[in-house]
Amino acid sequence: MTDSGSRHHAIDYVELTVTDLDAARTFYADAFGWEFNDYGPAYSGIVNPAGSDAPEVGGLAVADTPAPRGGPLVLLYSEDLDATVDRVRASGGEIVNGPYNFPGGRRFHFTDPSGNELGVWATS
Repeated sequence: MTDSGSRHHAIDYVELTVTDLDAARTFYADAFGWEFNDYGPAYSGIVNPAGSDAPEVGGLAVADTPAPRGGPLVLLYSEDLDATVDRVRASGGEIVNGPYNFPGGRRFHFTDPSGNELGVWATS
């Protein structure tokens, strides 16, 4: 048996429901530099930027409507929060909250072209 690099009971993979796969891939590539493994017209895997044993960290799955806002919130980390805000806006995302201070640093929330809400945080 080989080691998958996954940890028991740890969050291992996050899927985002999107209404337009091409628009979602373009948005996340432009805003965050994400790369994808394409599995046909309805699914793309999000390549693990760390290049570890786990080749993917999540995926984009096509559906008629995105998951409703208010569910689990996916948070990304940024080394330069203000630059990330600018990239999200320039890539077609909408800032829906912040940036604001919180006990661990600063963060903001945005929606992608399909309406999924995610957050980004930084230590300062």
